[in-house]
Amino acid sequence: MGKKWLASISLGAILAATAIYGATTGRMPFTGPTPTVKVAQRSEAAAGRGYSAVVKRVVPAVVNISTSKVVKQQTGFDGGDSEDMPRGMEPFFRQFFGNDLNHQFRVPRERAEKALGSGVIVSPEGYILTNNHVVDGADSVVVTMHDKREFKARVIGTDARTDIAVIKIDGSNFPYLTLADSSKVEVGDIVLAIGDPFGVGQTVTAGIVSATGRGGLGIEQVEDFIQTDAPINPGNSGGALVDDEGHLIGINTAILAGNSGGNQGIGFAVPINMARSDMDQIVAHGKVEHGYIGILPQDVTPSLAKAFNAKDTNGALVGQVTPDSPASRSDLKRGDIIVAINGEPVSDANQLRMKIGMMSPNSTANFKVMRNDQPMNVSVTLGEFPSKEERASLDKRGGDNSSADKSLDGVSVENITPETAKELQLPSSTNGVVVNEVSPSSKAADAGLKPGDVIQQVNHQSVSNVHDFSAAIGKSSKDDSVLLLVNRDGNTIFLAV
Repeated sequence: MGKKWLASISLGAILAATAIYGATTGRMPFTGPTPTVKVAQRSEAAAGRGYSAVVKRVVPAVVNISTSKVVKQQTGFDGGDSEDMPRGMEPFFRQFFGNDLNHQFRVPRERAEKALGSGVIVSPEGYILTNNHVVDGADSVVVTMHDKREFKARVIGTDARTDIAVIKIDGSNFPYLTLADSSKVEVGDIVLAIGDPFGVGQTVTAGIVSATGRGGLGIEQVEDFIQTDAPINPGNSGGALVDDEGHLIGINTAILAGNSGGNQGIGFAVPINMARSDMDQIVAHGKVEHGYIGILPQDVTPSLAKAFNAKDTNGALVGQVTPDSPASRSDLKRGDIIVAINGEPVSDANQLRMKIGMMSPNSTANFKVMRNDQPMNVSVTLGEFPSKEERASLDKRGGDNSSADKSLDGVSVENITPETAKELQLPSSTNGVVVNEVSPSSKAADAGLKPGDVIQQVNHQSVSNVHDFSAAIGKSSKDDSVLLLVNRDGNTIFLAV
């Protein structure tokens, strides 16, 4: 009897506890049937709809590149480096050196800078394509394979103008990618970008080709980018851009990041044809030799086209012929509009720079030019691009104005005096008038005219002083734009106002 009562109490306590738990948690013990879960097997048709098969072939040939270099910096005893001062000694030293204490006790210190990037193996012997900026100045380069193997790499050669570098790891039978013909790439083609963004590990993103032949971005000196919306982030530099068959069409190089610093769906890759040309020269000669002509080309804007009586805006306007250059030894002249090179059309200044840069020194460039609205043929034997370019780059806004109004209201000029020539570092033989003021709301400002510019011609008429300038302006038709030849930082450009 007593045992049954205890048992009854125990069962009641359990039921009561269960009821309390259910009321508290809102859950009651499940007493229904066991669920039947169906697990699907991935079908061959489903696998065929994705890119997993392509990725499996490509990923082993894309590597992580880790670089380090020693940077020397000067440190002192004040500010952020005060810990270098022996404890309690700062007041003692300051009574002798005052506020110059840090300068007197600056000490050289070395620190290691490390960076991560990506690369692509393009031959079984271990040759790897990457970006110049990934390995530039590196003291140590380590390549990590997809299977976690690590190799020390040596830099075979680089080309800063195209941002391409070739490095090599020792060994054989490495996985590698097959190169495509990037000239066949079309807008709308599906592409995959593979690299090691942020050092988190190998990552694959997909997109399409947004544009080809993209240039004039100021990213590199020679630009002919493939643009893609496949997400590319820091660390992807030097990685692979492949087509939907896994063939290498480009080396991922740069992004337009906006204020966020991350991917905005606008990425750029160096076409593999350009990268391969660089690699062939680097392996054969240890460097890349670019053709050099010695001109400053400009885009032909609508206003410049009207000023030069050009039928359209195709071509590159010769704004300057550099003295003692291949162009100066030919019949090419300032004001010529180059519309073709070696039979291939030239659409703008960037395309001309790219085509010349891809040619070899001592080769011949046959130009079709428009001069005074008449076609001419001019041949130039190219030189080798200088190792250190001493010419100032052309202002991107130069000549960019579509207005046909010739008004120079808001522009103030003065004669060149010995004082202004010295201040602007002009040769004593410089002719023209100096622009000392340009109203920000004026058409001249819209065209790109700036204080400090030296106007040397007005509508092809040379001017030596303010009187010549005013007379030339007075001869201009009210309905026409004014064509100015401007010397800026030692280089001449055309502006149409």
